[in-house]
Amino acid sequence: MPAYIIGQVTVHDSVEYGKYLSNFMPAFTPFSGRVIVASEDTEVIEGQWPCTRTVILEFPTKDHAKRWYDSEKYQKVAKHRFKAATANVVLANGFGE
Repeated sequence: MPAYIIGQVTVHDSVEYGKYLSNFMPAFTPFSGRVIVASEDTEVIEGQWPCTRTVILEFPTKDHAKRWYDSEKYQKVAKHRFKAATANVVLANGFGE
């Protein structure tokens, strides 16, 4: 069953966040992930969405997602995001049969 990492991100330092983005894909692609959404152009149609960036990543399974997030290569890249932004990040199973 596919799994999704969903992130609400508020970027405070675009230069540091740029370092994160430029190193993201090499740490991401080995885990069979797919970027579904990475947008700063989110339209709120109900409630509040206080973040500047919305991200949805798809993985074949929760295990793939966890292995990616916990990997040494991604955690090295993630340090730039931790310096540059605040985020809410969740991992959820896709809708299954």
